Amino acid sequence: MRHHLTVHDGLSALADAYDAFILDLWGVLHDGVRAYPDAVACLRALQARGKPLVVLSNAPRPAAQVAAKMRDLGIPDDAYDHLMSSGEDTWRHLAHRSTDWYRRLGRRMYHLGPERDREMRESVDAERVAAIEDADFILNTGPPNDERTTTPLVPLLQRAVSRGLPMICANPDKVVMRGEVRELCAGAVAQHYAELGGEVVYHGKPHPPIYRTCFDLLGNPDPARVAAIGDSLHTDMAGANAMGMAGILVTGGIHAQALGVRMGERPSGHALTELCAGEGVWPTAALPALRW
Repeated sequence: MRHHLTVHDGLSALADAYDAFILDLWGVLHDGVRAYPDAVACLRALQARGKPLVVLSNAPRPAAQVAAKMRDLGIPDDAYDHLMSSGEDTWRHLAHRSTDWYRRLGRRMYHLGPERDREMRESVDAERVAAIEDADFILNTGPPNDERTTTPLVPLLQRAVSRGLPMICANPDKVVMRGEVRELCAGAVAQHYAELGGEVVYHGKPHPPIYRTCFDLLGNPDPARVAAIGDSLHTDMAGANAMGMAGILVTGGIHAQALGVRMGERPSGHALTELCAGEGVWPTAALPALRW
């Protein structure tokens, strides 16, 4: 089924239809190198209209670390009301063992990820082991050496599958853009692990638990009165659809190349319709960039 999808020049055309907003970070507020100036100004415009804002990032690191990075890139703490990350959600589950699945999990953790994600290991109810053969489970925060494909990791993943190790994925994103460079994320590793027969538990978009955390932060509004703004059909828009929220797609982010645009350039209606039809995910509306 094809939908008519309107591309608006700015969020001002849509803002009054919603009581609160859940905003993606990478590809919406910054490009991994610097904040988008129009995006920060847009946050200020929403705040001036009394709209509560949650920044929700599929970042495999605790929220405090995400906030520090945001400040470095030019997004001040007072530009939003709440911040939640897939890493924070993962860390809380590992630290507190608040579900049956986590209570059954062993205590020996193999961390599959770069050393920059080491804060994910701090103060959790597990000890890190150096060999996959000694592990009870895998904490996956992404390719450990910024691999461009999952191929170098296959021998390790196969050994883990043979031992029946569950994997915790702290970032369901498969790829992200850092400036103009495409980088592999934890979600791609998790997908390969699942294809090999491994068990994966995900934290972050588009999976419902992290949205329920956001709704709690917002005071449990009617989901139909909340808009999720993001640049990914697979995570941001699929998550919005699953939770009964509006989904506003920023077309200049992860799908820019497929749409033949740069951030801020309006895509053709035909290209956008073909992209959404091909993915089977339909936003409520679209913006060339997050701007007022």
